[in-house]
Amino acid sequence: MNLLKSSSKKAPSFLGPLIAVILLSIVLAVVSESFLTLPNWMNIFRQTAINALVSCGMLMVLLTGGVDLSVGSMVALTSCTMGVLMAKFGILNPVLLIGSALVVGVLCGGFNAMLFTQLRLPHPFVSTMGSKMIFRGLALFITGAAPIAGFPESVTFLGYRNIGKFPLCFIAVIIVFAIMHIFLNFTALGRKIYSVGGNKEAARLSGISVPGTLNFVYIMSGVMCALAGIVMVGRVGTSAPLAGETFDTDAIASCVIGGASFSGGKGTITGTLIGALLIAIIRNGLNLLGAQTDVQFMVIGSVIIIAVLIDVVRTSSQIKSKRLSKAKVDA
Repeated sequence: MNLLKSSSKKAPSFLGPLIAVILLSIVLAVVSESFLTLPNWMNIFRQTAINALVSCGMLMVLLTGGVDLSVGSMVALTSCTMGVLMAKFGILNPVLLIGSALVVGVLCGGFNAMLFTQLRLPHPFVSTMGSKMIFRGLALFITGAAPIAGFPESVTFLGYRNIGKFPLCFIAVIIVFAIMHIFLNFTALGRKIYSVGGNKEAARLSGISVPGTLNFVYIMSGVMCALAGIVMVGRVGTSAPLAGETFDTDAIASCVIGGASFSGGKGTITGTLIGALLIAIIRNGLNLLGAQTDVQFMVIGSVIIIAVLIDVVRTSSQIKSKRLSKAKVDA
């Protein structure tokens, strides 16, 4: 019980990335007159939605000390599944189309979990790298490598409709993140996720089903990708088999910027949302400044490297602090 209580404590504060968002916004407001306009901020919220949903699932995986490199391919496959059912089988019922995307997300997440927990591949980095290619190949195969358009409004509404001036997709993100915040911090399973990431062996000895917990987080990653795929179809109006190629790096960057760690057991859902917002602001600011795609890739890549470096330095300092504390106690 002590293990569960200690592991549920919030790791690094999200005040750092929040300050970064504020400072970056001030800079962009100075260099671009259109940055602080209401239409532009509504666009930023729309851009944040897809990455935020993917990052939500990625956070749970990172909390267990794993990683999911297949998220972009899962987004593409779930959205393409809806497109194929509509275009080739004439299915227009929104419940069936959206339900099919969620089912495929569950199956993809379960497949990733099986590779790690049942086949015992050495690390989820390896297994999800392989599944990333499999899911992408399936998306290309079922669509004939061509995007599919013509979705009914009953499916696309989540991606483009507003409530007043506010994007419906971002409202959905806020609701999802609020639920996940409660789940991770105030439920037994949420605390178990932190415990498994903190120390798998200690978690196992305390009676926690480590394989069961890992199965859950990878399946939830698939579900979040399915939701992101549904939003993406609404935003762009098509399902494209090559969509989402950078979603894995964006999601990892959002989580790490928000305080998550590759070593597991650390991270908050609030920090992840702020990290996703920061990534969207950077992309939006570069677009307003007329930066070319190659420059945008280099900037985002630099942000990811800095985020990982911060995680390494943060983890090292915490280890040194624990050693010093132990040495003082022993003395």
